[in-house]
Amino acid sequence: MALTGKRKWLNEVIFGTDTPAGKNFDVFLIWAILISVLLVLLVSVKSIEARYGQELFILEWVFTALFTVEYFLRIYCAVDRRRYISSFYGIVDLLAILPSYLALVFAGAGYLLVIRLLRVLRIFRVLKLVRYLRDANLLMRALWQSRRKILVFYSGMLVIATLFGALMFVVEGPGNGFTSIPKSIYWAIVTVTTVGYGDISPHTTLGQAIASLTMLIGYSIIAVPTGIVTAELASELGRERSLSRCDNCSRAGHDMDAEYCKFCGYKLAEVEALDEDEWSRGG
Repeated sequence: MALTGKRKWLNEVIFGTDTPAGKNFDVFLIWAILISVLLVLLVSVKSIEARYGQELFILEWVFTALFTVEYFLRIYCAVDRRRYISSFYGIVDLLAILPSYLALVFAGAGYLLVIRLLRVLRIFRVLKLVRYLRDANLLMRALWQSRRKILVFYSGMLVIATLFGALMFVVEGPGNGFTSIPKSIYWAIVTVTTVGYGDISPHTTLGQAIASLTMLIGYSIIAVPTGIVTAELASELGRERSLSRCDNCSRAGHDMDAEYCKFCGYKLAEVEALDEDEWSRGG
């Protein structure tokens, strides 16, 4: 359904960036988001909260009221309201205001307002940085294609951590900090990933030998997930390059940021990363 009158004008300002008003609105919104997140960070500092707590509280509710009005205006002027509400940015816009209201019931919920930083992703659209979004989509597709291999890998790692954790529980026991098998599994995971917090450590000779073996296993397999994702990423890059064809010689294989054909020098057509989706026009 085509928009008319006030809804059409609001849609152009709130969702669009083609007009000066739309661009200025998004720039103002991004600054408001950054300032509101800064307020949340300042409130968490006890000395600042004790001195300026009342002022920060008032400012936070000013921003919450602003974002609440903006959210309902987005629903009002969206081309497809249901599509906007259920879209990624629609959900983020809602989550950006919920913590303030939840804080009235649950203490500490207000700190979750840092989720507003996700709304700053709109800067890619404001500054026309669609190539960055295309690269992000490429990485996401590579991760998605790797999901089964990564799931198998982490399942195997969980089995190894469970076995070594149970073994350390038997060898070291509660007297050396291994008070339960779950806590021992936590130690094994920390050791295999080479993080090594040091809050639990083996004291017996046999326990230290098992710990050494655990660390060596961690070093030997820690690069496995990286290799899986890298292989899928290379595959996705090849697929992307095959889609970038020259209109003059019809040859493919160009880099995604190439402006001219590397074979005939003809100017390549601009490939947009995003079309009119649910967050660029609210439907």
